[in-house]
Amino acid sequence: MAWIQTIGDDEAEGALSDLYDGVRDARSGCVDNIMLVHSLHPAGLKAHAAVYRAAMGGTRGLSYADREMVALVVSRINGCHY
Repeated sequence: MAWIQTIGDDEAEGALSDLYDGVRDARSGCVDNIMLVHSLHPAGLKAHAAVYRAAMGGTRGLSYADREMVALVVSRINGCHY
């Protein structure tokens, strides 16, 4: 759970709701906490989502699974559970 005040998925309206739809986890249908922490600053959420998509989708020669593994190892080294 984030310690930062957030606007929950069920409370989001307008542009924020639209942004949540764009970052919703396809498997769970939920918006991850790492995205919810940007809810009070939708421009930050939009930028974070763009960086994530560029990093995870713009690397030729690596499968999605490989990119996920790299992200996991880097997060582990940095002590981050994301």
